[in-house]
This record gives sequence, structure tokens and C-alpha cells, in this order.
Amino acid sequence: MTEPAMVIDARDVTLTLGETAILRGIDLSVGRGESVALLGTSGSGKSSLMAVLAGLERASGGRVTVDGLDFGRLDEDALARARRGRIGIVLQAFHLLPTMTARENVAVPMELAGAADAWERAAAELAAVGLGHRLDHYPSQLSGGEQQRVAIARALGPRPPLVFADEPTGNLDTATGAAIMDLLFARRAAIGATLVVITHDRSLAERCDRVVTLADGRIV
Repeated sequence: MTEPAMVIDARDVTLTLGETAILRGIDLSVGRGESVALLGTSGSGKSSLMAVLAGLERASGGRVTVDGLDFGRLDEDALARARRGRIGIVLQAFHLLPTMTARENVAVPMELAGAADAWERAAAELAAVGLGHRLDHYPSQLSGGEQQRVAIARALGPRPPLVFADEPTGNLDTATGAAIMDLLFARRAAIGATLVVITHDRSLAERCDRVVTLADGRIV
């Protein structure tokens, strides 16, 4: 079966919460292997669009196809299965499990995706992000930059074809944030993933192949 050229194909996507229109007719295509920035101020709809494209939120209208799957036709269980191993997400707040070591935080999602060698691969992923010496440390024992490195290893460990990064440097100082973005782009290139970065930072956005600007729930 030939892989679709477009990893993301969204057509006339709307999202309404209560009486508030969050997304207002979004058309967006992202090609395989491309890096795209969704740029906009707070409230522009960029994080909501990411949630819809990642299958975390259901569109109110329109059509969302990701890696050849029509998300609108999938129930919640099928959406969860579709995300597993197919979509990696790096968030601003890290969301590491505090009772698990760095290695466990990376290994568990791979185990859930069915990887038999998750423990070994987790160690290799952490080594690739410069944390081979911190495998058995808990999140509370790591700096913010180190925690984000663990989050990147966790998201990219299953080798997903699509990676979302939502304000991945928002909790980091400028120098650490720049280093994290270098790492994210390098790891994404190493596995050949498509990358969508959600940001309000134009300088970060311009590191991507393409910048898509949102305002008031629309692409401008």
C-alpha cells in the first residue's frame, strides 16, 4: 500500500465549544517529511487546531485525514489506537509521570505500542538526547531542559510518522529553549518524521519549512 503524500489533510474544519467558535473553516495540508509552524498569538486557535489534528479533540465540522485515516469516522477507542505509534506530542508542560524514572517514562509508551525491546530502545533514545547518564533519575531530579529532553525522547521513541510540538520551549530560558529546538529538529530528521510546531515565536517558526499564521480561528 502506497503511503499518502499528505500526512495531514484538513478541509473546512470548524470547532465550536458551547456558543464560541474556536476554528472557523480551516484548510491545511502538510506533506510527508515537511516541517510546518502554526504561528499565532494566544487565543488564535493554533493549539485547538493541533488538538483536532492530533485526534485529541473532535472537529465540529469539516474533514480531518491524518496518515490516510479519516478521523471523523473513528470512535474514541479507534482514535486512541490511531494515535498510538503514529503521532508523537511534545508539550510545553512536559507531562512526565513523577513516579517513573526517565527511562520508564520513555519505555512505557513504546510498550503500549507493542515494542518488545522498549527498555533497550528507551535507553538508546535517552542517550540520543544526551541523557544516557540520567536513565534512573526521576523528573524531580532533572532540570526543566532535561525534562523536555525526556519528553522529546518519549514522543519520538516509537518512531511516529507525525510529531506535534506545542510551545515546546515555553517553560525554558532562551538558551535552553534554543538547544531544545536544535535537538527536536535533529531527532525529527533522524527518524524522517513530519513536524508541526505550535508557537507564538516568529523566530522559532521560521526554522520550519513553512509558516502558517492563524488569527481568530482562521488561517491568514
